Amino acid sequence: MPVRTMRLIRLFSLALVAGAVLLLMRALPFERLMGLAQAWIDGLGVAGPLALGALYVAAALLFVPGSLLTLAAGAAYGLVLGTVIVSVASTTAVALAFLIARYAARDRVQRMVAASPKLAAVDEAIGAEGWKIVALLRLSPAVPFNLQNYLYGVTAVGFWPAVAASWLAMLPGTFMYVYLGSIGRTAAAGAATSPAEWALRAIGLLATIAVTVYVARLASAAIRTRTKIDQRDAPVQPAGGAGGDDTSPAPASAAATVGFAALALGLMALALWSLANPAAVRARAERALGLPPTVASTEAYEARDDGPSFDHATFDALLRAHVDPDGYVDYAGLQREAGQLDAYLAQLAGAPFDALGRDEKLALLINAYNAFTLRLILDHYPVASIRDIPAADRWDAARWQVGRHTWSLNQIEHQEVRPNFAEPRIHFALVCAAVGCPPLRAEAYTADRLEAQLADQTGYVHTHPRWVQVDADGRTVRLTALYDWYGGDFTQHAPTVLDYAARVAPDVRMVMEGSAPPAVRWLDYDWRLNSREHRPETTTR
Repeated sequence: MPVRTMRLIRLFSLALVAGAVLLLMRALPFERLMGLAQAWIDGLGVAGPLALGALYVAAALLFVPGSLLTLAAGAAYGLVLGTVIVSVASTTAVALAFLIARYAARDRVQRMVAASPKLAAVDEAIGAEGWKIVALLRLSPAVPFNLQNYLYGVTAVGFWPAVAASWLAMLPGTFMYVYLGSIGRTAAAGAATSPAEWALRAIGLLATIAVTVYVARLASAAIRTRTKIDQRDAPVQPAGGAGGDDTSPAPASAAATVGFAALALGLMALALWSLANPAAVRARAERALGLPPTVASTEAYEARDDGPSFDHATFDALLRAHVDPDGYVDYAGLQREAGQLDAYLAQLAGAPFDALGRDEKLALLINAYNAFTLRLILDHYPVASIRDIPAADRWDAARWQVGRHTWSLNQIEHQEVRPNFAEPRIHFALVCAAVGCPPLRAEAYTADRLEAQLADQTGYVHTHPRWVQVDADGRTVRLTALYDWYGGDFTQHAPTVLDYAARVAPDVRMVMEGSAPPAVRWLDYDWRLNSREHRPETTTR
């Protein structure tokens, strides 16, 4: 197969891969994946940048392409810090590989140079012009980035000139890839972004790519002049090896080209199928990741003034006796009155659920979910966390009866409450027996007071640092992970989760009125049991 034909096929295949990735990002729960990744990175604290940098160095030394890690740095840490992390890590990899080649693997690298006319020409050029050739090679795709790291260790160039020239010349490519990753971060952050702002970001990205490719072409021309290396049939890639993926110094073979094309076509076929079946793809991805399903919330039930009602007095008395004002539960005391709780569960089993009106149904489902959770804890008490209960007995166990229905806790929340009530405040009322959950109210929800109770519950959550925090500089808002897990429920009622939180959180509303929208981070979810043993000294309610 002619080299030019292979080059065209590779370029077309690369375009297919890029298009397929964009389509898959639309079909997959990308924003939720970003949320999980961000939460994990935030949990690392100051060790996060160090861990990412160390991973990058290891990848470079092992000839693993660094593009994805560079994109990840931009997505996780933004343009400035992401660029710093990758720049330091890639320069560290250069320095370590140089020292390895010069002092530990010199003979092996020298044999590689001697066996390749291209590398031999590079070696000769470096011997004549030193760090200038190093800089030009870093800006061009003539020799792969990771291979260059070792190559310079057996040439005449000195350690510091090689490292300094590499650092400076790798910055354009590093900046471009980090910029691209930071745009993905902005898209998943939850902050409002106008079309004009997106246009400016797109123009900035295109300008960065154009400048980077232009510099690469200039560097390639200079390399051809100095080394007589013909790159006309080499694959084109951006300058700055910190993001480069080509790890083979020779043109791809016909078999490799055909294989890459087949892979690209298969990936595009998968992307098109995903685009045609977005709901199924998203649901499977959410199940695989252990995420709650995305739902479209609607009001499925009408208010009924003449319909039946349900008496929650038994549950109300138990809550008043065993739940303190901050939502912590006296499980030992509740266990002594487990018979009363079971009596309420029996009432739920006989409830005329299908005949109830809208508010009666919602109040009953909230109370039922919370009562079933308390019973679940008592079934395994003492327990340090609800997650210590075997998974088969926990949220997916279909054992709880409401009227003629038998449901699991997940079915109550994700199939009965969320889709059938356009009411995202239920996430501050359903309690999973964890400290990180909203507090369990010391009273039962009732249809006649439901609006006031939900408003009070939501207001309390949004003025408590366990669920909402605003950094002193006003640049970052930290929200309960509920906003991450159920972001779609809130954005059905507000442009972003921040906009929703600002409606009921005065501190968030204040920073949202500033010139630049704050970044969003998710607070660690405390899965310790919401028992009085875990109650802090001070009270807030």
